Amino acid sequence: MGIFAAVLFVSSLISPLFPASFPVPTPVIGLILMYCLLAFHIVKLEWVEKFADFMIGLIAFLFVPSGIALTASLDVMKDQGVQLIIVIILSTVILLVVVALVTSLFMWIMKNVFHKDTSVTE
Repeated sequence: MGIFAAVLFVSSLISPLFPASFPVPTPVIGLILMYCLLAFHIVKLEWVEKFADFMIGLIAFLFVPSGIALTASLDVMKDQGVQLIIVIILSTVILLVVVALVTSLFMWIMKNVFHKDTSVTE
């Protein structure tokens, strides 16, 4: 838990450094920091795995207030529900297409740029 607290504290210090026109939420910075710490083996997975599993188990409980807030604004859903559903569907499709294209680009780069055949033919 201390590692998570330290990462969140550092990310809360970094978050205000971004310009007001491009705000980055503290949890997003924390996720990026934690990923980097795990990827570079600065933090071992065993150190954070147990607490992370516990926190994942709480996700449903943590989303209950969001569901209650949504039910409090059912008039918005009634008035603009169709538009919201269309926007959600379109944004999901666009997200999937962009992720597929970026993944294809990265796979092409990895194949053609980083794994060139360096053997010498005689």
